[in-house]
Amino acid sequence: MKLLIIIAQVILINCFFLLGMLINHMSGLPIPSGIIGMILLLAALYLKIIKLKWVEMGASWLLAELLLFFVPSAVGVVQIHDLFSTLGLKFLAIIIISIIIVMGATAYTAEKLYERRMK
Repeated sequence: MKLLIIIAQVILINCFFLLGMLINHMSGLPIPSGIIGMILLLAALYLKIIKLKWVEMGASWLLAELLLFFVPSAVGVVQIHDLFSTLGLKFLAIIIISIIIVMGATAYTAEKLYERRMK
């Protein structure tokens, strides 16, 4: 039963992604479809069109499996030897800085959410 709920919630989240793709295609905005979809999902949650419990377990599962989504792209990048031989250190610096920014933003968000739930 829990698996079916997670699948349904992931499908609902993907519907917002597809809606973002449709809006992106029709408007030609230079914003990725995923960002548009997540903004729409955020707006739907904020306006209480969608309840958090309708997507919470599916979103948690997607976040838990997030690393699997990045492995194929990382393997593809590593296979480009010429690119790394000329720009390797610059890429490494960008990756390290990006990791620090993402970890900091995630920690800050998690702390604020924890404080909010404790109130």
